[in-house]
Amino acid sequence: MIIREYTDTDEKGWVRCRTLSFLNTAYFDNVLNKKESYENPAIELVAELNGQIVGLIDVEYEKEEKTVCSRGEGLGGMIWHIAVHPDYYRQGIGEKLLQEAEKRAISLGLNRFEAWTRDDRWVQNWYEKMLFNKEDSYYHIYFEGNEMKNRIQSTIPKLYLVNSFTHYVGEEIEQFKTSNQRIHECVCYEKYLNII
Repeated sequence: MIIREYTDTDEKGWVRCRTLSFLNTAYFDNVLNKKESYENPAIELVAELNGQIVGLIDVEYEKEEKTVCSRGEGLGGMIWHIAVHPDYYRQGIGEKLLQEAEKRAISLGLNRFEAWTRDDRWVQNWYEKMLFNKEDSYYHIYFEGNEMKNRIQSTIPKLYLVNSFTHYVGEEIEQFKTSNQRIHECVCYEKYLNII
């Protein structure tokens, strides 16, 4: 297996790896049909084995404080995507991708990584094993059909909402749990890089 920079010819493999990786997570419906591009510079790496993309990491990074990351001081990088193809889980691929991204980030003068994930305990455990600290959270709430009644409505005539994806930053999440089953805590993890 090799860890290398992403190239445009990797896009199909990148999309396939990310999609398959996300299927068993709370982000199962966050499907992309093409690789994202970033407004700021990014560390974009893939893990390749026998010509197949089996892992990936994308870290958009700052040239100016707080232009990409939401926390901390100094220049940081936001991990937008980290994924390992499910057929290659538990082989250390994610850790190797993260280590290479960290090495490159340090050489660029970054002092930390930030990552947001949902409430999959196994994903959170991985971040904690990689020495990230939980720093913040809010909620992703999905509403469908009658769940939107008296909560979300359109002011545009003849426009009917069928479902809605929302961010809730309040503390009283219990009011939604009684009627809505699709609620995810979105958690911010942060890791300060070991600058030598």
